[in-house]
This record gives sequence, structure tokens and C-alpha cells, in this order.
Amino acid sequence: MTEYYEYARRRYAAIGVDVEAALERLAETPISIHCWQGDDVRGFETGGGELDGGIQVTGQHPGAARTPQELMADFGEAIARIPGPKRINLHAIYAVVDPDDPVGRDALRPKDFAPWVEFARRNGLGIDFNPTLFSSPYMRDGLSLSSPDDETRQYWIRHCQASRRIAAWIAEQLGDDVLCNIWIPDGLKDIPADRIGPRERLADSLDQIFAEPLDGVIDSVESKVFGIGLESYTVGSHDFYLGYALTRPGVLVLIDSGHFHPTENVADKLSSLLLFFDEIPMHVTRSVRWDSDHVLVVDNELLGIAREIVRCHALDRVRIGLDFFDGSVNRVAAWISGTRAMQKALLRALLEPNKRLREHQDAARWTELLVEQDALYSLPFGAVWDEYCRRQGVPDDWSWLADVQAYEAGVIAARS
Repeated sequence: MTEYYEYARRRYAAIGVDVEAALERLAETPISIHCWQGDDVRGFETGGGELDGGIQVTGQHPGAARTPQELMADFGEAIARIPGPKRINLHAIYAVVDPDDPVGRDALRPKDFAPWVEFARRNGLGIDFNPTLFSSPYMRDGLSLSSPDDETRQYWIRHCQASRRIAAWIAEQLGDDVLCNIWIPDGLKDIPADRIGPRERLADSLDQIFAEPLDGVIDSVESKVFGIGLESYTVGSHDFYLGYALTRPGVLVLIDSGHFHPTENVADKLSSLLLFFDEIPMHVTRSVRWDSDHVLVVDNELLGIAREIVRCHALDRVRIGLDFFDGSVNRVAAWISGTRAMQKALLRALLEPNKRLREHQDAARWTELLVEQDALYSLPFGAVWDEYCRRQGVPDDWSWLADVQAYEAGVIAARS
């Protein structure tokens, strides 16, 4: 424990903040880290389609993982430098299917994810899961669960049903609930003649998918405002999923911070949703102009999300997951830097005198509220973050990159 940390602890105590309690609380808060940063959302299928559904990964940094072994090795390097409890968030396209026993997405089995379960056990990770309804030749006319073609729609229903069973099996294996989240890119490039028909089909598809009760599975649905090539109409809008989840017990609405209009305040949505849902799952990303999925940094948007979670006393009710992918930088470094940014934002929120600030608001002490919220930025937060990293046995912000660069030179550079 350094003198700098002791100074910081006393400085925060002077405004009523218990730094030790904040560190303990952060150490109990898991972050679900998405596997797809490590390979540019390619997955391990053979003969699959190119990225679609408005998803684009840009950049030419060498060394994207090509195999399950490479992706797990890279992820292992990342989590060794990320403090606190962690989960790994999988998409169905990361199945490790025996080439002598291939199956389509609609027939995926628990055994196709057994290597991931073993990896999670070895590394003390939880797992979250997502069916993959994009990058497939079965995405006919850009539609899946809302398709007017019954054969197409039934294929994707079977895929989501199989994914939920896989999630239930993972939960049983690890003794830990699994969030199983459904996102579809379904929509139209130009003005639709029929808006309600696709949504009726989507609601029916979801009803079929969720009909089977499964232990250990937490179901959620994820909206989006629009996608590239789907600019005029998105079937699974926020309004649609909010209405659907509120009328289907056990289904949650997942909030992706990049899936709304750039002028919308995503943090503002959390307090409303927490009044009506037991839990709120999130995919946190950084939008530059729109859903660009840049690597997280500690900016005002991220701080706003973290503050709202903490101020709503919802760290146990918001399932924090990440969703960024950048092919222009070292992918292991992206995982580390982005996840640590989420944790820094949470720690900053935990180190704020929220009761005091709330009392200022309730008493209409607007001057005190304005001045003190701004003054928080000058407090010695860095000393507290460094102490957290030290206690968690990971390098500080100025130390870990050299290790990752050495791993890149010794391992990643050998990939063609």
C-alpha cells in the first residue's frame, strides 16, 4: 500500500467516500468480455457467409486468431492483465465442431462447446452465449426470424432453440447462470409497405423459441435503431422488444450502448428499465458518430453509464457485457484496454459521494451540485485504481503493454 494511495484514501474520506468499500465492491463485479474482438467476428465455421447485418470490422493489424486454440490463447493473455472477476461471451459461430461430424447452426450441440467450458473452468470464468443470426447464406434477403419464407424462419428458430439448450448445458456444467441473448439484423434498405407483418412473425418466432423452460438460462432480446443496408426499417426495434419483454415473463431487454440514435442518452434509459425489470443486461461499446464499436475509453458516455448503474444501486442487477471490435490495433491490447476502461468508469462511480450529491439535488442546492460534481475530476483517482490492480495481481496501466507486445512478437507475428 503506497503513500499515494493512503493520501487518496484520506482525500476521498473527507467527502464521505469509503475507498476500501469501493474496492471491495468492484472486486465483486464481473465483466462479460466478448470473444469476437480477437478474430474480427469471423468464427470457426467453414463455408459461412461474409459479415452482414450492418457489421463491419475495419483495420489491417496482423495476427487475428484463426483457430479456437489461437483465440483461447489470446484471450488468456488478455484476462491475465485484467483485474477482477470475468466472464467470456460467446457467439454460436465459435462452436468447435468435429470436421468428421459437421452440423449446421440449427443442429449445434453442447459437445460443440465443450472446449470452451473446459477453458472457462481452467480460468475461473463464467460464460454468456448468443445465437448467431448473421453472416450466413441462410440470411435470405437479410431476414431471419421475421422472414416471410417459412423454411428460412424455421431454420433460425431451430438455431435459437439449439442455442438456448447449449446455454442450459453450459449453466449446468459450470453451476452458473448463462445469459442467452438474441439479436437479429432483420430490416429493409428502403421504405417498407408492411411494417407490422414482419413484427408479427418475429413475435411468433420468439414465442416458439422461448416456449421451452430451461434451468440456468437468462433470456434477453437486443434492439437496434438501424443497420448499414437496413436504413429505413428495423424489425427488432427498441419499442418492439420493450413491449415484447414486458409481456413475456422471464425475457429481458438487453441495452447495447451503440444501438440507439447518437443523440440519445443511453444511461438515462437504465433508471426507467430498472423500475420494471429485475435485471438489465448490457453490451457496452463506444460509438463514434454511430454504432462503430470502437474500443472503450473512459469518456463521458461511459462514465454516465457507470454512474447510473452505481447510483441506482444496480451493480447486482445490471449484467455488464462488452461489444467492440477493432482490427486496426493489437487485438489482445484492445481487450485489455477496453475492459479496464469499463472497470475504471465503475470505480470512479463508486468513489463519488452519491448520497451527498442526491441530497443537494433534493434540496435544490444547484450551485453545490454543479461545483462538487465537477470537482470530483480533480481527486486522486489514479492512486486508487493502481492499488486495485496491485491487489488483483495485474500490472498497472503503464506496465502491461510491453508484455502484450512481447506476446505479439513471439506468438502472433508467426501467424500468416
